[in-house]
Amino acid sequence: MRYRARMRDKELYRQLLGLSAPWLVARVELNVAQQQVHVYVEHQEQAAWRCPACSVESPLYDHEEERVWRHLDSCQFRTMLHGRVPRIRCAAHGVRQVRVPWAEPRSRFTALFERLAIDVLLETDVKAGAKLLGLSWDEAHGIKARAVERGLQRRGKDLPKSLGVDEKAIGHGHQYATVLTDLERKCVLDVASGRSKAALFECLKDYRVSQLAQVQAVAMDMAKPYIAGIKEFIPGGADKIVFDRYHIMAQVNAAVDQVRRQEQAQLRAQGDDRLTGSRFFWLYGAENVPERYEQDFGELRKSKLKTARAWALKESLRDLWNSPTLEAAKEYAKKWYYWASHSRLEPIKQVAAMFKRHLPNILTYLMHPITNAATEGLNSTLQLLKHRARGFRNFVHFRIAVLFHCGKLDLHPTVHPIPG
Repeated sequence: MRYRARMRDKELYRQLLGLSAPWLVARVELNVAQQQVHVYVEHQEQAAWRCPACSVESPLYDHEEERVWRHLDSCQFRTMLHGRVPRIRCAAHGVRQVRVPWAEPRSRFTALFERLAIDVLLETDVKAGAKLLGLSWDEAHGIKARAVERGLQRRGKDLPKSLGVDEKAIGHGHQYATVLTDLERKCVLDVASGRSKAALFECLKDYRVSQLAQVQAVAMDMAKPYIAGIKEFIPGGADKIVFDRYHIMAQVNAAVDQVRRQEQAQLRAQGDDRLTGSRFFWLYGAENVPERYEQDFGELRKSKLKTARAWALKESLRDLWNSPTLEAAKEYAKKWYYWASHSRLEPIKQVAAMFKRHLPNILTYLMHPITNAATEGLNSTLQLLKHRARGFRNFVHFRIAVLFHCGKLDLHPTVHPIPG
């Protein structure tokens, strides 16, 4: 009876682990005191082994020392898999360790356990996930790092037609990262430390010139290092830059607010508080003003205040991106620049000068109507990651976290089918 029970245990774990010839379960040991199940795996003596590099059948050379892998728990019992991995002597590649069907190379966990761990870590931070899984922080982070490496290898090297480039703060102080985004799939392609041309090169360095040439447009702000980088690294990059319309409008909004602050100070000195408490009114588009503010704001924007003129200039610029043709956009831009540069509003005139300098790559939107909205949309996720981690002191950890959560990578290890 005890023999049959042991046989059933071995067959049960063979099925659970998905083992087939030449692998078999030699024995199963239960340690109730430690709440652990230990499963010992061996292989048949006359097994045929293939080189992991070239798949050529090669003779057995020796075995490594016994290794232990963490597997999915058996009820409340932690399950540990034991085995000695064979090594073969390949005529072409020398002595190599064979691939085992239950785990990936260099992992201390079975593929099934890693899949569970990845699903948990996608929903939590490393510390919480490690606690739930009964792992150390280093073990949980190692699973994330291997998952990202696996996903990047599977993704291949084809670049999308539309890219986004942006900078993100990654921790306390002035720590920044460059984020390269696939605007078509709305996911992160890579992250590099800093906000420089060198950081952009780090994101693009693994792509061939022919792959970089496939890029048709790059949405970005007007940061000089990124402009220089795209021109140097992307073939024909000077004509593919699309300055992000939302970034441009953010600068115009900032100019409107500067006009408001200057004018408010002047009015207060005269006992006029019309602009007090109106800061956020001027950030709205005309169609988005909440109904409860419509009367008060309507009176302000119809007034002869300098801020009202600045707001009108801001609103008129929004129509540029709705131009039906490139020629119509050029004509519209010429008229807007004249109006803005002659507005006698210094903050607006400064924005107008910037607008004129960068006009060619503002108008590329008419040929490639893309924005960095997908990259900006990642901000909430990045803020959550930073909050969970209490800031990232280690850039490598930041990169792994961003690609793990925002890279849309195929993260899970392959699980071999259970034999019928």
